[in-house]
Order: sequence, then C-alpha cells, then structure tokens
Amino acid sequence: MKPYINRLLSENRLAELRRILSGVYPEYDTVLIIGRVNQYYYTGTMQDGILVLRKDGSMFFFVRKSYERAKIESPFEPIIRISTYRDILAFLPEDLGKVCVETEAVPVAMLDRIRKYFRMDGILPLDRVIATQRAVKGSEELGMIHESGRRHADIMEHTVPAILREGMSETDFAAELYAEMIKKGHHGVSRFSMFQMEIIIGQFGFGETSLYPTNFDGPGGMKGMSPVVPILGDRERILKKGDMVFVDVGFGYMGYHSDKTQVYSFGAEPSDLAVRTHRACIDVMNQVVSGIRPGAIPADIYISSTANLPEELSEHFMGYNGEKVKFLGHGVGLFVDELPIIAGGYKEPLRENMVIAIEPKCGIEGVGTVGVEETYVVTKNGAECLTGGPKDIVTVWA
Repeated sequence: MKPYINRLLSENRLAELRRILSGVYPEYDTVLIIGRVNQYYYTGTMQDGILVLRKDGSMFFFVRKSYERAKIESPFEPIIRISTYRDILAFLPEDLGKVCVETEAVPVAMLDRIRKYFRMDGILPLDRVIATQRAVKGSEELGMIHESGRRHADIMEHTVPAILREGMSETDFAAELYAEMIKKGHHGVSRFSMFQMEIIIGQFGFGETSLYPTNFDGPGGMKGMSPVVPILGDRERILKKGDMVFVDVGFGYMGYHSDKTQVYSFGAEPSDLAVRTHRACIDVMNQVVSGIRPGAIPADIYISSTANLPEELSEHFMGYNGEKVKFLGHGVGLFVDELPIIAGGYKEPLRENMVIAIEPKCGIEGVGTVGVEETYVVTKNGAECLTGGPKDIVTVWA
C-alpha cells in the first residue's frame, strides 16, 4: 500500500511543529501526540499509540495496535511496538520535564496511566498549537478538499432532489442520502474536534424540525431519533408537499472535508418570506466573502457583516430563539470544525490556503431554517468557492 503521506511531508510537518513550539512554549521538553487525527497528520496512520517528540530532536512513534498497519501506512521512523506504557521506559527518560499534551482530547485517566511510569513537571496545552498549524493547508490537502467540494456540489444539486419523495421519513432520507454519498466517494464519517460530538452525515430536517433545539454548536436544528440519539432524523416526521427541506451535510474525500448547506421546497414554491430571508442570508455570505483575503481579521469581517442586518434576519439569525451561535464561519479540513473562526473574538489574521465554511442561516417560525453554507479557500486574490456557490431555495416538484 502506497503511503498517503510521504516521508518528506511528514518530516516537514514535524519540523514546522517544532518551530511553532519553540516560539509558543520555549520551555517545553517533550510532546505527546495521542489524538489519532493529529497522528495521521504527522505520520500518515491512525493507531492506538503515542507519537513522541523530544526537544533534543529525537522522535518515536510507540504503537500498541496495530503496529503492523502502522508500518504499512506510515513513512515515519522509528515505529516501535509496545504492549504497555512501561515499555516506553526503554527509550525515554523517566522525567519528561514540561510536557505538551492535547488537553482537550486526552482523558485524565489516560494521562494518569502514563504518569504511573513517567514524571511530568508541567502540562502545556497542545491543541491550539496543532490546530493553528493545520489551519493552513498544503497543496496535497487542498487537492483533497477541492475534490470533496466538487463531489459535494454534485450531490446537493442532483442527488438530494432525486431522493426526496412524498411520504418518506427523515430517517429514510438520511439512510438513502448516506448510501448515495458513499457510492460517490464519501469517506464515510464526519469528524469533529468538538468534545463528544456525534454526527453521522450532518443536520437536516423537514419543515419545523430544522428549528428543534440541539446540543450541536450550529445555527440549524434537528430533532433526531430520540433523546439518546438526537441525530439521523425523526422516524415520525414524514415529508409532505409544501415542506421546506434543510440539508446541512459534510462530505469527505480521503480524510478531508467540505461543508455545504442547501434548502429545498418540496412540491410547492417557497413563500415570499422564505425567499426574502434566504436571499438576505446570501447577501450576508457575499459580504463575508468580500472581506476574505490574506491578512484580514476575522473579527472585523464578522462585525461588519452583522452590523446592519435587514428586518428578515433581526430575530432568528444564526439560531432559532435562544439557540443562537456567535460565528459566521469555521475552518474545515481533517475536522469539520477547525480554525480559523469568523467570529467577533477571533483576531488572528487570515492566511493564504486556509479553508473556511461560511454559513449564514436564519430560522422562520412554522417554516424551518433557511440560508446557505459554502466552503472557500483563502487565495492571494480573495476567496475561491470549492462547493459550487450559494443558490436560491430549490423547488423540488413531487
């Protein structure tokens, strides 16, 4: 099997991580990378193990399972088989000094199991450091996202309208859409860095269910199958003529995601209010996109784009009732939710080759959620759309 990440790319990414760490945490001694998506980014494989970097330049990838698969997939060296953390003592000193750890992803219990054999003088949060590095995509990553976006646009334009039929449930729709996405090359999961976030495809709803409260940090809603499985749609909600259909799904190709939302009106033309509100969301998107360029400050873009919202967006923009979110866009890559964030508090300048999903949306009482979402790459000339561009509400005739 040909590795997805070659040795030079792996070495360059690890060298860049060291460079960033030297500026952020000059006092660090050891880096422990346990998150599997981050492991993939640096090594090309995702295993039960720990990638270790030492300030002296030494590196090790200790793998419990599967060592054999890691050797097949990864160009990284050395990869060392372990059975327990005790085995690592043969390669590392007992005192690891100040240790960088993915504190948002690594359970305390796991850290305590490592501490059973190693001393740590302090813990330094690693998550933001890696997220900042991963926010700027390389050419090979952009190629994957471009392809994801191309297939994504085709699915929303052709596949979704062909699936919709009167009498189907939301779960019928989810199952059939997922099957078609897989056939068209979707990698099968929608990965989020958000703690305990479970999403199979995305958020969708027929009519008012797209306003239903949800723990997902997004402007749409979804009732789901039950309180214990609040995803994949409502088995009891049946599609009928006149329903708005809200479809906010991620597509992924070879690990890399695009994000897109399209709203459909089933069996009838949408109301004037729905059309006006949807187009107002497109106007906000266009304003956000016009501000995207290398060096631009996301907080400035957010503030200017939300300063003078029209009447249609005054009450339920970016979330229905008390479910509002405080951003207009987010980075996309190996996770659906990455840096940067188009929000009032995010002031790190945009950089060329960042990828951002912009998603202005608005709830309408008794109707559902309308609005758009498209994925863009930051270029030296501004924003380039990868997912086809925003469209009016699409009428699907029964």
